[in-house]
Amino acid sequence: MGDVHYIESGVGAPLVLLHAFPLDARMWNPVRTRLEDRTRMIAPDQRGLGESALDGSSAHPLAGGDRAAAPDVELAAADVLELMDRLELPRAVVGGCSMGGYVAMAMLRAAPERVAGLLLVDTKATADGPDQQANRRAVADRAESSGTGDWLAADMLPNLLGDTTRQQRPEVVEQVRGLIEEQPAAGVAWAQRAMAARPDSTGTLRGFGGPALVVVGAEDGITPPQEAAKMADLLPDGELVTLPEVGHLSALEDPDAFTAAIGPWLNRIG
Repeated sequence: MGDVHYIESGVGAPLVLLHAFPLDARMWNPVRTRLEDRTRMIAPDQRGLGESALDGSSAHPLAGGDRAAAPDVELAAADVLELMDRLELPRAVVGGCSMGGYVAMAMLRAAPERVAGLLLVDTKATADGPDQQANRRAVADRAESSGTGDWLAADMLPNLLGDTTRQQRPEVVEQVRGLIEEQPAAGVAWAQRAMAARPDSTGTLRGFGGPALVVVGAEDGITPPQEAAKMADLLPDGELVTLPEVGHLSALEDPDAFTAAIGPWLNRIG
């Protein structure tokens, strides 16, 4: 499918990494340079974000042939599965941060045989409650009506990044601000509605027998360490790593610590 943009580099066993909201595949670039000597890293822009199209037709049967369908993380998962088809990857280790984790869990529901290992980063298995759903839909409506340029980054940065990052890593704050400000408003709205509608994934994780690693920032206030511990407990072969002094975007806030956490796991399952 030509309208999903992705960044690929490295050699070795394939690792598909799915980005957080409201960013794109470039959030993984600091990790890429640290991992590409040991793995083939594929990072797609999820639909409507980065350089991936929001509309157009998808050949993948799970997408129902209509990329303009109602927002749904299952459709985003179908996009990634179709990309794996294009790249002739029968299986890959699949990782996702935040929204990317929701999409990874949707891939697990749709095609568990394609997931050689699962990496869940600063995400959660439970669905949103009514208040969270209402907030997401309000953000989606505002993005559609007035764009995102003058408020989305300002609203989200305090929650996305840990206290340590905001106080000591100004270059990371500006990098994330730039990524948020470049995202298309229509894609932001679609993603928020898709996340609001996502199902509970606790049963999905309980049923996955493959190797799984859960990574969380100690300062993550959106999907805190206790949520990560619950996911690790659900997974039959789950492990948990908590990274100090980082928040919800742990891979971007401290790529050295993140790579040190996932590298041995990748080597073990590779």
